[in-house]
Amino acid sequence: MKKGVYSILKARFLIDDDSIKNWRFIVFLIILAIIMIANTQRFEQKVFRITELTNQVKELRSEFVDRRSELMKLKMESTVSAKMEEKQIFPSTVPPVKITVKKIEEKSFFKKIWQ
Repeated sequence: MKKGVYSILKARFLIDDDSIKNWRFIVFLIILAIIMIANTQRFEQKVFRITELTNQVKELRSEFVDRRSELMKLKMESTVSAKMEEKQIFPSTVPPVKITVKKIEEKSFFKKIWQ
């Protein structure tokens, strides 16, 4: 047992005659660790991007609601009449009258003949 621990501490498994197998395994583990680190970093970047886009969507949605409420205020009759009074245009006191136009029916060729 003492020789086993002592040989591991001296790293004899890396310098012996059959150490090529050990080096291959160590290189494989290093490459695997690098791949795992890169994959984790890409995942975290995507999570940060999703969070950033979610916050941007929330901001744009709140801006949309603000603009829509502002538009509703501007479209109100009282707001429009107040803005028009500044330009000396006042609302009419006489209610509007609906104008109807009667269309004169043109007689077809056959109706003209039979008359």
